[in-house]
This record gives sequence, structure tokens and C-alpha cells, in this order.
Amino acid sequence: MLCAISGEAPQEPVVSKISGAVFEKRLIEKYIEENGKDPVTGQDLTLDDLLLIKSTRVVRPRPPTLTSIPALLSTFQNEWDAIALETYNLKEQLSRTREELATALYQHDAAVRVIARLTKERDEARDALSKVTVSAGGPSNGDAMAVDAEALPEELAAKVDETQAKLSKSRKKRPVPEGWVTAEEVAAFTVEASNSLPVPQTTTLTVEEGYAAIGGLQGDVAIYSIEADKLERSLKVDEPLTASIWEGSKVIFSTAKGSVKVFENGNEIASFSDHAGPVTALSIHPGKEILASVGSDKSFVFYDLANLQRATRVYTDSALTACAFHPDGHLFAAGTSSGEIKLFMTKTGEEAAAFTLGAPVQSIAFSENGFWFAATAKGQTTVTIFDLRKEGEAAQAKVLDVGSVVQSLAWDYSQQFLATAGPSGVTVQQYSKSSKSWSEPLRAAVSAVDVKWATNATKLVAVNGEGVVSVFAAKEEA
Repeated sequence: MLCAISGEAPQEPVVSKISGAVFEKRLIEKYIEENGKDPVTGQDLTLDDLLLIKSTRVVRPRPPTLTSIPALLSTFQNEWDAIALETYNLKEQLSRTREELATALYQHDAAVRVIARLTKERDEARDALSKVTVSAGGPSNGDAMAVDAEALPEELAAKVDETQAKLSKSRKKRPVPEGWVTAEEVAAFTVEASNSLPVPQTTTLTVEEGYAAIGGLQGDVAIYSIEADKLERSLKVDEPLTASIWEGSKVIFSTAKGSVKVFENGNEIASFSDHAGPVTALSIHPGKEILASVGSDKSFVFYDLANLQRATRVYTDSALTACAFHPDGHLFAAGTSSGEIKLFMTKTGEEAAAFTLGAPVQSIAFSENGFWFAATAKGQTTVTIFDLRKEGEAAQAKVLDVGSVVQSLAWDYSQQFLATAGPSGVTVQQYSKSSKSWSEPLRAAVSAVDVKWATNATKLVAVNGEGVVSVFAAKEEA
């Protein structure tokens, strides 16, 4: 019998129950203390798994070469020479390993420096691009260059005129649609349904025909049935989502990487990368054929949804943070990081008017009466109602103090109810045309990052940053 570790006859043999191999007791015990496994099979092994083998003690014979002092000295000399040679080889290998390690460390350091330099150059280029605008003429007197407005193609411009003519005629005589929510029903709103969806770091919500699309910074999208209160399906955009719009069969997303992506029936049918920085907001023209996006690169872009191509781009003098089309479609409002809300002519891109909010604009929502729009700034607890028919300070028709930070605004089609959402809760502000006064029929302590009205405004949908969607509705009488 030979020890499976040393290869020599064991003085105190033991056998492993796991592998059946024979070992020298002192060797296998030391191995188990250090590794806890059988050296033959690699399975877990304990001292209890060893069986002592009873055998007669064997006295090892002395090798014939070690019977004299000269033979012993010769053996010791050979052993010393072998050890010296092995030591030399180990030192040589260590030296080569050190050289290889030094080379690898130098290459790694050089790679890190190159990456740092390229990252710095990229950030400087992006910053320079965000500060640059282009003009038809050359710069003069050191002034920053300005951009000439870029007009829409004739075909789209004609559709803008057609939409405005159609909608502006009927606006004053438009009655509240039949079956629309009443003030009493809004006051009776409670959380009808609440569902946690797999959308971490939720940022955006859009609603269409009884369904909602919820997106987040990790690129996840959940399609949620409002009526059935369940997750219908999921999408993956693979870029941080900042805004969304659902129109007909198309769901459109903007991302923090500068993209605008169009999905239809769960598949991506178009992707635009016209912004040099994050796209901060989206809006769709009332004619449903023009999509607008604004970005931190100080530009807004119009897209032709019918042909899925870019139609026009206009640069401004400040980063853009929010946007909305006028309900007639002839004006386009863009909020800036400097606190201004600029109104542009949709057809020509020319600036028509400007209103001051005082801080980076968070959200803009037009009223269907065509005269008012609501806006709120980042960190503000107020919502300012502006009147397009006036200028300067007189344009501020009303300042509504919600009492908590507002992140999202949604005006219903009947122009009576303005919903607000923020980390402290959801409110509905009501304007009574008969008394020309504002009231607050609803306040709910439900945290939300976005809010939208559902069909006939009989339901209000809100979502918080953790993907929990809440549906508000009036309780049905038994």
C-alpha cells in the first residue's frame, strides 16, 4: 500500500470512505485542516470519514548508498546542487514575471490616460456644441451667433394651416362632451386601482384608449390596461427614457442619449438621433402628423410622422426643458433652462412671444380654450396660468399655490380641470367659467412623477418613481 499523497508506504495508514484511497494519517489530516476535501476526488472530507488500517509496522531499510560518510556527503552535495539550481530557476522566473507585470501595468496606465483624455475631449465637444448656434451671416463684435428659423416643408405647412382653420372655428362654440366627468365626480375621486409594474426609476407616463405606457431610466416600458388593472406586455428600449407620447398605434419615446424612437405594435419602426444631448420633452401636433422634440442642445426638431423623417430643426439661445403645441397647432411653446417660455410659429420657426417663469421650466400644458397655458418650474410649488392675449406681467392670469413641488401638469379636454403631480401628491385644480374662480376639488397624498387624464376624464392615472401606477375614479353607487 502506498500513500496517495506522498507515494510512499505509510507508517500509519488510513483509508478514505469517500474515495477509498490510502493515505499517511498525518498528511491527510493536515490536508483536511487546510482544504476540507478529499485530494483524490475533490469532494468534502472530514476526519470522521477516515478509517484506520491496522497493519504491522514496517521498518524502512537504509539505502545502500548511505552506509558510509563519503556516500552521505556525496548525497548531500547532490541535494544542495539540485536546490541551488531550482532556486536559480525560480529567481529567473520571478524576474520575468516582474517584467511582464511592469509592462502590463504600464499598458493599463496608458490606456486609462487615453480613455480619460478622450472622455474629456468628448465632454468639451458636447459642451461647445451646446453653446454654439449658427447664423446666416458671420459673427460681429464678438456676439454669439444666432440661428435663422427653418420653415416647415410646404406640404406640412399646409396641414398646419388646415388644422388651425378647422379647430379655431369650432373652439368657442365647443360644448363639454357628453359623458364628461363633472366637478362632483372629481371631488369623489379615490384610488380605484394600484399596481406595481416592473419599471424601475420611472420617469414618464402616456395614455391612449384605456391603456397606459410607463417608461423609466433603465429603458423598461410597461403597457398597462387601465380597465383590467393588469400588465399587458413589456417593451425594452435599452436607453434611459425621458418622455413619451402614445398616438393611435404609435408609441413614441425620447431618451437621455439624444434619441427619439417610434414603436408600432411592439416593434421599433423608426429612430432619430438629431439631438446632441438628452431629449427632454415631446409633443404632438393636433393634426397628428407632426412630432416635436426639444433637447438640452438648445434645439427643437419637428418630425414628419407620416414619412418618418425629420422635417425641420430650429436652434434657440438656451437649453430646452419642456414643450407643448397650442391646441390649434399654429404655435409651439418651449420652456428653457433660463426660466423663459418661448412661443414659436409652427410653420416658420420664428419666435412670436416670450413669457418669464423665473426658474428652469418643468412642464407646460395648454388649455383647450386656446387662450391659456399652465406652466411650472423645477422646485416650485406654484402653477402659473398665462394668458396669450396679454404681455409682460399682465400675462400672468393666475398663480395657483399647490403647496408642494409640482413635476407634471395635465389639462383635460373640457378646459375645466388641471391635474398636478409631485412627490407629495396629486391635485386637481378646477376653473369655474360662471364664477371665474379657481377651486381644488381633489387632493390625494399619492406620490407621482407624471399624471394623465384617461377617456372622458372619468379616470386620472398617476405613476410614481418606483413604477407604482394609481388610477383615480369616482366610486360607483351600489
